[in-house]
Formats: sequence, C-alpha cells, structure tokens
Amino acid sequence: MCGRFSVNKEQVESWVLDNWNVSFECETNHDLRPTQSVSTIIKCNESLTQLNTTWGIKPSWSKKLLINAQGETADTKKTFKDAFIHRRCLIPCSAWYEWRSEAGKSKQKYSFNAINEEPLLMAGIWYESEGIPQVLTLTTHPNERCGKIHKRMPVLIDKENVDYWFNSETPELGTLIEPVTSESIAVTVC
Repeated sequence: MCGRFSVNKEQVESWVLDNWNVSFECETNHDLRPTQSVSTIIKCNESLTQLNTTWGIKPSWSKKLLINAQGETADTKKTFKDAFIHRRCLIPCSAWYEWRSEAGKSKQKYSFNAINEEPLLMAGIWYESEGIPQVLTLTTHPNERCGKIHKRMPVLIDKENVDYWFNSETPELGTLIEPVTSESIAVTVC
C-alpha cells in the first residue's frame, strides 16, 4: 500500500457516531501522508474511543519511517507482535490511493473506495513514543480488482466485525486479515 489516503470530515465523523456512538473528530485531508495526524479508534476500558496519532514509526534498527506492516505476519514479527496483540486500532477513512506505472516512466494515480460510498475502516496497530501515539496501517495481499493496480492493499475491517477485531485473540483474526471482496471496492482513475 502506498502512503496516501483520504479523510472527509463530514462523511467520517457522523458515520462513526451513528455506528458506534463514538464522538469522533477529524480533519478533512484528501492527501493524508506519513508523519501527519491520523484520527483512530481504539478500545480503552471496554469501550471504543478516539486516539489521535501520527502516521509512522521509526524503530532504532530502521533507516526509514515504517508506515505499514504485513497483516499476515504482524503477530510474529518482533517489531509488530506486541502492538498487534495489545494495541489494535481502526482508521476511518474515505479512500486510499495507489500509483501504477503506465507507459514509460509515468505513473497513474488510482483511488479506492467502498462501492456503497460509506467510509472504510483500515486496520492498524499503534505505539507510544515519548508520549506521542503513532500508528501503522496493516496490509494484506490484494483482491483481484486491487491486484491489477498494486501488490498490497490495506486490511479493511467490515463495520459488523469491529467488536471481533478488538475482542478476539490474535489466532482468531486470520479471516479478518484476508482481503475484502473485489465487488465491495470501487477503483477510479484520479
């Protein structure tokens, strides 16, 4: 997954409130990038709440900022395991973007959003570094439609599976890490 997604304040805030009764505040950003502020949903004291984070972590062993973790292996990798077990989150967004090389050196930007035009819930894990919450998005292998554009896609959690995402043990989450169906995602040339 490339490092860009879109958040529409009016769409996302009311949707989160209507579905989970979480007072959620975010800013419209149609080009949200790593290191920028990301509004997430976490489970705290048995209820869902908002946590404002920044996108990306910089482990001591890495020369660059990490923004994604492979969902299929996050529960086994040293850098991600503890967060995957104890600090899962959801990132409400309106769309995400990928770029594909087209003719020659040019790249074409594509937007991916829900067919039903509802917001999406990207799965994530969060960390705290010097008192600042930081988030990584989780990725998976793509469905057929997304695979034509990029080799990875975000792990998307259906709104009916939010409780399962937060309340299940990690071995039980395998089916949620699988890509959503191609029929649920619309792809648009930007």
